[in-house]
Amino acid sequence: MNPLSKVIKDATKEDHQALEKKVVERLKNIKSKGDYADLLKYFHNYFDHLEKAIAPFLTEEIRPNYKDRRTSEHLRNDLLALQDVPVSFRDITIPVISNSLEAIGALYVMEGSIMGGGIIVKMLAKKGITKGVSFFSGYGEDTLMIWNAFQKAMNTSAYTQEQKLIIIYTAQETFRHFSQLFDAVPTFSEPVMLNSNEFINTQK
Repeated sequence: MNPLSKVIKDATKEDHQALEKKVVERLKNIKSKGDYADLLKYFHNYFDHLEKAIAPFLTEEIRPNYKDRRTSEHLRNDLLALQDVPVSFRDITIPVISNSLEAIGALYVMEGSIMGGGIIVKMLAKKGITKGVSFFSGYGEDTLMIWNAFQKAMNTSAYTQEQKLIIIYTAQETFRHFSQLFDAVPTFSEPVMLNSNEFINTQK
């Protein structure tokens, strides 16, 4: 029997590829730091909403060393490094996260995003962009080890078939909702509040 991580990978392949295509297209069209900052705002908004939804269910059993994981705070800092300001999109939708199983499905997508980060960093470097890449840099040399640890924790848990289906469905929905976000022209609510020092340092 295939491990759960392999089953999820196969089940989300089409949704993953659809999202990846949109992200790569935007990366190819980046011509300035401002363009890159605009892309980061999509990631920051979506990941920030997801993190808040999964937070009540996050444990060491689900994600080893979860307190040290890469978060939307890295995206926020990347925006500041680009001398840009985080903003909040209106009408963002995310999957329903009401239990630990759904949290695992969403976390699979979030944690898995680190695996393609190195390629993104290289693409940006070719465009002369080397600042604001802490999020896509993942965990550096430990990236693969940390991803494997997350998969191991998931694969060694005794889930029923019904529970596995919940995890898989939420992973699919996590890809789909993020992909749909790129199809819409974002409208903004209030800017993310910064302290006075950050505000001064991020003015263009």
